[in-house]
Amino acid sequence: MRIFTEGGTMQVAYVVRDLEAAMKRHWETFGIGPWDIYQFEAGKVQDYIYRGKPATHTCLIAVTWSGDTQLELMQPLTGYSIYDEHLEKHGEGLHHIKLFYADCKKAVENFARKGYPVIQSGRIDDDEHYYLDTEKDFGYVIELGNAGRIRPAERTYPA
Repeated sequence: MRIFTEGGTMQVAYVVRDLEAAMKRHWETFGIGPWDIYQFEAGKVQDYIYRGKPATHTCLIAVTWSGDTQLELMQPLTGYSIYDEHLEKHGEGLHHIKLFYADCKKAVENFARKGYPVIQSGRIDDDEHYYLDTEKDFGYVIELGNAGRIRPAERTYPA
């Protein structure tokens, strides 16, 4: 069980166009993996919001641990999300850094007062995520999360 420090970095995430190729490249070049793979979509993700409206996008997510930092790869599939926005504006690459907050709702309120509103959010099982509009000041998005429990992966790479 990992213990996170309040406000500490828990994840570094990248948007990719081809999840399988990205996992393979990380695995074969650096031995990063194995990867747990999920498909996020409305219905599986509760309170799924994109820019203030119910989210309709679907994406593939792959995660693995490197020490106490989770690495995440995200590939948009259908609909439109902040991942698509990133690919259009920047191409593949660093998308966000996720910070741990036990009480995400309180942290969201604090950051909104500082001028960083939520642009996309949701919850899968006990795991909450809130992406903040920080790119203008930091060059990437900051995500807030509570490290809640999540269901087993739908599949893994390598199998």
